[in-house]
Amino acid sequence: MYFKEKTIKGKKYKYAVKSVRLPDGKSISLEKVYKNETKKQLNEFFDKKEMQENYNFILKRSKPDHILTQEEFNKIEQIKFDYKKIIKKLSKTSLKDLFDRFTANFTYESNALEGNSLTLKDVAIVMFENASIKNKDLREIYETRNSRKVIDLIIKNKFKISHENIIKIHKILTKDLDIQQGYKKVPNVIIGRKLKTTPPEKVHKEMNNLINWYNKNKEIIHPIKLVSIFHGRFEHIHPFEDGNGRVGRLLINLILMKNKYPPLIIRKSQRIKYINSLEHFDSNREDYLLRFLLERFKDTYKKFFEIYIKYV
Repeated sequence: MYFKEKTIKGKKYKYAVKSVRLPDGKSISLEKVYKNETKKQLNEFFDKKEMQENYNFILKRSKPDHILTQEEFNKIEQIKFDYKKIIKKLSKTSLKDLFDRFTANFTYESNALEGNSLTLKDVAIVMFENASIKNKDLREIYETRNSRKVIDLIIKNKFKISHENIIKIHKILTKDLDIQQGYKKVPNVIIGRKLKTTPPEKVHKEMNNLINWYNKNKEIIHPIKLVSIFHGRFEHIHPFEDGNGRVGRLLINLILMKNKYPPLIIRKSQRIKYINSLEHFDSNREDYLLRFLLERFKDTYKKFFEIYIKYV
């Protein structure tokens, strides 16, 4: 924030000015006639203006619907704005602690959805003390270590959506797990889901269609809806021999964080609801998955990020 003077009809006025960045990367300047407000008052004014500009941008870019209504847009943008303030407020040490805690929680829940038996405490020990857990399968240890490496790269914005990066994420995630690298060469067998996945010979074409769809729509569709459709289609394709669910959930957060939204966690306690929403998606009832992920997005922010900042 800085100050400048303007002369209007021969009279000088002092203005407070703040430059803000819109979701498309473009910067705009917000101005206010200075009337001896405190720095706190000016910041509060510009915070409201910045959020309104972002909200207007989203409304121009994405059409509201019966799920992502204008009211929901407003709630989502408030979360995005508050998340940005949290990130700015935290020291480098606290920021690392925040994302270490998120990484442990996300990994614990995501791996537990696939049957991994490590507790949250076990996950933290494996990740941050570089130790193994007695009487636990080495596969579960490797899954945990590998997940941290991928999340660290996502947080550092090292990936974009492409064949090469999706395959790279899978390769890192399945290191030392004796799982075929690259897209699958044999059909999937999925326990607990009524789903016929894309046959191996059509995977590259279907993934190409999905990536092209993403690139065409990433500036048009609201990011929450974008991740919902992308995740549903990705899990329907099931491009890998194993690890599709874990890769898919990482890609959700890759897309959210690329758009400056906080990441989300799908908890093992909601496994049935999650699987049901994916099955509905496969039957062209996409609303279920959108509602589910929107709920997880808001719940993760409220019960993880908001709680963390209260105790810093």
